[in-house]
This record gives sequence, C-alpha cells and structure tokens, in this order.
Amino acid sequence: MSRNHTSVIQKLLSLKYGILWLDLLKIWENNFFFGRNGVALAEYKNVTYDGKSLLINGKRELLYSGSIHYTRSTPEMWPDLLKKARYGGLNVIQTYVFWNAHEPEKGKYNFEGNYDLVKFLKLVQENGMYVNLRFGPFIQAEWNHGGLPYWLREVPDIIFRSDNEPFKFYMKKFVTMVVDMMKAEKMFANQGGPIILAQIENEYNHVQRAYRERGDTYVQWAANLAVSFDAGVPWIMCKQTDAPDPVINACNGRHCGDTFEGPNKPYKPALWTENWTAQFRVFGDPPSQRSAEDTAFSIVRFFSKSGSLVNYYMYHGGTNFGRTSAAFTTTRYYDEAPLDEYGLQREPKWGHLRDAHKAVNLCKKAILSGTPSVTRVDEEIEFRVFEKPGSDLCAAFLTNNHTINEATVNFRGQKYVLPPRSISVLPDCKTVVFNTDRIASQHNSRNFKRSQTANNNKWEVFTETIPTTKEVPVNQKVPQELFNLLKDTTDYGWYTTSFVLSPEDLPRKEDAAPILRVTSFGHSMLAFVNGEFVGNAHGTHEQQSFELERTAKFKVGINHITLLAATVGLPDGGAYMEHRFAGPSSVTILGLNTGTIDLTINGWGHKVGISGEELGIFTEQGSKTVQWKQVNGPQPALSWYKSKFDAPEGRDPVAIRMTGMGKGMIWINGKSIGRHWMSFLSPAGEPTQSEYHIPRAWLKPEDNLIVVLEEEPASPDGIEIVTVDRDTICSFITENHSPNVRSFDSEKKQFPAGVMRGALLNCPNYKKITAVEFASFGNPTGFCGDYQMGNCSVAATKQIVEQRCLGKGSCNVPMDPAIFLKNGDACPDVMKALAIQVKCSLA
Repeated sequence: MSRNHTSVIQKLLSLKYGILWLDLLKIWENNFFFGRNGVALAEYKNVTYDGKSLLINGKRELLYSGSIHYTRSTPEMWPDLLKKARYGGLNVIQTYVFWNAHEPEKGKYNFEGNYDLVKFLKLVQENGMYVNLRFGPFIQAEWNHGGLPYWLREVPDIIFRSDNEPFKFYMKKFVTMVVDMMKAEKMFANQGGPIILAQIENEYNHVQRAYRERGDTYVQWAANLAVSFDAGVPWIMCKQTDAPDPVINACNGRHCGDTFEGPNKPYKPALWTENWTAQFRVFGDPPSQRSAEDTAFSIVRFFSKSGSLVNYYMYHGGTNFGRTSAAFTTTRYYDEAPLDEYGLQREPKWGHLRDAHKAVNLCKKAILSGTPSVTRVDEEIEFRVFEKPGSDLCAAFLTNNHTINEATVNFRGQKYVLPPRSISVLPDCKTVVFNTDRIASQHNSRNFKRSQTANNNKWEVFTETIPTTKEVPVNQKVPQELFNLLKDTTDYGWYTTSFVLSPEDLPRKEDAAPILRVTSFGHSMLAFVNGEFVGNAHGTHEQQSFELERTAKFKVGINHITLLAATVGLPDGGAYMEHRFAGPSSVTILGLNTGTIDLTINGWGHKVGISGEELGIFTEQGSKTVQWKQVNGPQPALSWYKSKFDAPEGRDPVAIRMTGMGKGMIWINGKSIGRHWMSFLSPAGEPTQSEYHIPRAWLKPEDNLIVVLEEEPASPDGIEIVTVDRDTICSFITENHSPNVRSFDSEKKQFPAGVMRGALLNCPNYKKITAVEFASFGNPTGFCGDYQMGNCSVAATKQIVEQRCLGKGSCNVPMDPAIFLKNGDACPDVMKALAIQVKCSLA
C-alpha cells in the first residue's frame, strides 16, 4: 500500500512495540563488555571527528558495526537479529535506504512492513546500538537496479549518477524526503536518536572516470548536498578517495588494514564501511566461504593500525524476497555471515568475532589515548604497541604475517608462539587474551529436517496457454528491448511471430530437422514452436548474453514461434545503468531446404507478464479463477503448482527444499519468498541454492497456501518443507589456547585464579544437551560434524563430558589434566586437544 511520506511519519509516531529477548545464556549477558556502554535512549549527542576517531559527546569510541538490512528480513525477526548483534559485540548497525522499495512509483511512498525504516531504527536504539545510515540513494548491494527505481530510467535526458540535472533533481528530492523523515522522528544523534554517521552515494570511484568532468563535479555536488542538510552527524563516502571536505572517505574490502591508503586528510579518522564476511552468491556459483580466523585477523589488524570503526558486510544477509535481487543474484543473501539467512548464529564466526571485539575493547584506552609504535622484527613479524609514557597503560598486537609457518618471538623479555597468519592481543603488553587463529568459541553445523506435519502435500497443476500472434498480435517490426517492455513489473515477456513454409522449404530427409536459433542479450528464455516447448537457455552473471539453438518440428503452412523472455533481476552497478538492455536480438531458422530464414525483422507481437500473474493465482482468491487438475507425473513447461500445508512443528526457522524443480518463483500465502533456480548447476554439479526461507511470521497454524511457478518441465513430488536448526554444537580446544577472553578481568588486568582453557557449550533456543556424539581428549582431528579419533585418546572422555553436560542448556568442560589424566598420560609427547560434539533438542 502506498502513501506520501507525511502520512508515514504520522503513523510511525503512533507506533508502539515491545522487545523480544534473545534466548542467550545469562552468563554471556553478565560477562559481556558492552553492558555499560550501550546507547542511552533519547540522550542528545554531539558527534564530531578528528584524525583518531569519531567523538561522541567529546568521548572517543571504537565502533564495531554490522550490516543488517531491514528489507531482507521481517519485522518479526528484527528484535532477535538485533539482540544477537548486540551480544555479538556490535555497538553500531549499518543499513542502506532502499529507494526503489520506498518509491516504486514516482511520488508514491511505501514505508510499511519490512520497509518500515523508522521502526527498525528505533529497535536498533532500544537494543543499545548506534546507526550508520547509508542514504545512497544508489546502493548497489546486489539489490535490484542498485536501489534506483525503474521509473527513473524513463525521465527524459537522464544520466544516472552524474552531474545531470534530471538525476540530481530526483536524487535530491528523495534524499531530502528521507532526511526530513529522520529529523521528524528525531533519529539523528543530536536529537537523541541513534544515527551517528550518514553516507551519501556508494563506491563512486568505480565509475567516476566514465563520466569524466561530470563525475568530478557530481562528487562535489553530492558532498555539498549532504552537508547542506545540517543533520548534526558526519557524512562519509565509501571507496571515494577524493571525498570533499568535510565528508570522510572510507574503505571497503577484505583487508583494509593493509589495502586502505588512509583518509585523504590527516584530520579524518580511518573507517572501514564494508568488511566482506563472505562473497555474495549468484546462480551458478559454488559454495563461498570466508574463515572466522581470516575475518578476525582483518579487524584486529585494522584496529592495531589505528582504525576506529569496522563494519561487517554483511552481519546478517537475509533473503531477497520477491523480485528484489539484482541480476542473477540468489534469493539467499550472504548466508555465510555471522548470522545466517535464517538469523541463526553461524559458529565459530559469530563467537570468534565476539571474542575479537572483547579483546580489542580491552585495548580501547591504549588505542585511543596511547602513543603508537611499530617494531618490525623481519619481513613477516611485527609488534604494534600503544602506550602512555609515565603510566601502566599499554596494549600490544603481535603479528605473524607468514601464511604457513608459526613463529616464536621474544617481546619485552617473554616468549610468545604466534600461529601462521595471526595476531595475538595483549591488553597489558604481557598477557595473551586472544589470538585470531585460535578459536575458543564453540562451533556448530546446520541441519535441515523434513517436517513431520507439513509434508502431506497433494499437488494440483495449472499450465499456461502458449499464445500465438492470434492472442498477441504483431505490433512492432523487431523484438522490443526487454527491460523497456517489462518496466520491472514482472520477470516475463511474450514475443510472438508467424511465418509460412511451403513443401519445398522443409528438409526432404526424415532424419533432418530445422533448427531454431535465438540470440539474446539476456537473461533467460523459453522457446515454443507451434505451441510445443522446444527448449530453454540462459546467460550468466558474468556473461548475460546467450544463444538458444534447438531442433524443432515445423510444418507446411503457418508456423508460430513464441518466446518467453525473462529477466532475473536488473543490473545493480556500473556506469550508464540507464542504457543497459536485455532480450532477443535475432531469430533465425536454419536447416531448411531453401536456406536460412531470418525472422528478426519479421514483425513481432509483445505481451507483458503471464496469465497466472495477471490473475494472481498465487493468492487464495486468485487461485479460484483457474481450473486446476491433479498432478500425475511430470508436467509441461510453464506450469503452476499449488498445495496446502500445516505449519511445521516447533519454533525453528522454516524453509522449502525445491528438489526436482527447475526455475521459477515461490509464493506462500500470497507472498513471494523469491526466485528458485535448481537447474542452474555450479561447477560442483549442484544447485547454488536448494532451500528457500519461509518466514515463520508468514505462516498460519493450518492450511497455508503454497504456489510455485515452474518454467521448465518438472514434477513437484520432490518438494519438501523443512525446519532449520544449528543444534549440532562443538568445541575444539588445544593446550596452546589461552583461557577465553571473556573471563579476563579488565580492572585487575589478569585472568582470575583458577580460570582454565576449556570447552564452553551453549544450546540455542532454550534447548538442552541430549546427546554427546563425540568426545576425545588426546589428538582428535576433523571439524564439527566430522570429528575423528586420533591414536591417542583418553577412553573416559565421553563419560566425563556426559556427566558435565547431559540435560543442561550449557556446560563448561575444563581442559584440565587432573580430570582427564587420572590414570597417567599414555602419550606425553603429544600436544593435547579436547574435541566435543553434542546434540541439543527440546527437553
């Protein structure tokens, strides 16, 4: 439902809502270091900066930020996500403002549901965190059209993101509207709100040269526009080396501690706006990972080199619902982030980064008020120290940059072992409280379980009628460009043409068949000849153009060719986006007795969308407008399938596994959960994404309507509803680990007497440990979900762990020789490790 932004503000002012508490153990809450440093509600704050850091009410801060996009989750998920972010050590949440989500039609605004920006920001503040709001309004973000509304393409003489009057007019209008909304809602820090940083534009350096002098003047104009709002907070531009004063240039990348050339003026702080926690996925990609160790190394490195803000992109990626993903981008977004697509903590990444934040925060005073120095021992080893002369304030970061070899170093009279590619953190210049390569936090693995209550599916099918020039008459000589035809209202557009063949045209050999060849600028296509499906083809994220070439049955007389061209999201970046195009470029028939026929200029009919979309058959009411029949075996291309299911048992997240399907879209109770594409296999021979998130909030207890649009011939029998958990939790601790940093006493600057290294296991969602699946004290190997016994293991380990853990929501197993080696050490020369894997479930 659309409305103007004034009424949005009026409604938002009247909203009241509560907070759902995260079901994390009280021990985490009691020991968590941000407990006293949260954002006080409605406290006016003056935000400035200098060359060292941001200053909030004159106080320097180290800022740990994470990107969570309100558009990629549901309002019901927000409280839990934000609680987990806070307990993960964050004190800032970063999000874009999504122009095309909020103004899909010119002058008509939408700030409802998961587009309720103000509600999201207020929840961030209520959870004790600040906000970095990225106004854009170009955002990229693997979001459809980079956040720019499609109608903007149709403004006469417009050139996106340049010193172009039409673009600047609408950009200024939208950003002004959002800034005014933030001021009306008292969202800026100087009004008592959470926003302490604001961003204008996004990674413009990538395209600036393409616009020449109009790029340079556009940067200056955008900066001046931002500053003119007098919002009371600093403005930033990410990846913008020439950010005009007073706008701060910030870094994006994986290792800004080593790649960032620094602020472009000495009086600006070093800020890292995007630390990529993995790699976003496009259909056709294999799995993508970034280790917890590498991520932790990168952020500790940045702070050790006087950085003052790091933002994880993404901290929670979420879901590209509906048609919101950019070209070829998967429905699942940054699933490898610390919080996965379903909002579950991905361990050890979530916990290891939480511990990294704790360790760096123990060094906060030294970093922000001490004098930095660097000692380079050799090409790979360096010591970075912050200390205040005449005081005991001292923090050290011992770095081993070698990727293979560990190093034993002497630092101020003590020996330290540094694992390869790691940093040891010493908040007192003596005690190692954290090493980026040694994970003390727990691990977990994700499980998809077939629901017992949700899979009694009886599928029905409705198949689209394939139109010809009779239903879609010729209206243009050549095929129309696809983006302009669809105007981003649907993925699908019909193209029809017809032509006559004589007996002399057809091949005289029975085993020779003519070939239909269609070249396209992208993205995908189904081809039909005389109503019969002949094949499909598609491009890729890297090469969007493609060629479809299939044999087909032609006949004497009139022949009909029907093409269903489709987009898979609009492009999200690059120069001159308004000039991008897609769709059929040429159509020919080869292999005829009389030679090749070029049908490109034969005259074409065009129709936007398919019948099922127009009738809304994915809704309860719309589904009654067509005749469905029972599914019996594989069905033709371009079929719709519907069924009913009850909500899965329990309270774990829900997904649908699309086994046996090809490409299309999924609706649950009339809401699209996004595009599925199972037939586009990665180089590993597997679909890039097999499970698709169904938000619990979208489900009723019974009779939930599921409708699937399937482009390819398929059968829905393999589809299943699953629940998602991370109830397999593990720990792997060695003799070289320090005690967990969370037990370090920052006031006494020491670990309390008796504190030992050990395994701390915590079940999620109020569950308890019901089974110990693996336990070994000795030299086990492997990883969570696949541990293996070594040749040296204490036989009683499993019994010891069961006594300490079974039936409990959490347990601590010290790595204490007095517990495990009561009968002596059979292999004293082996470095000991403790590996545990347990299963959690509801009691």
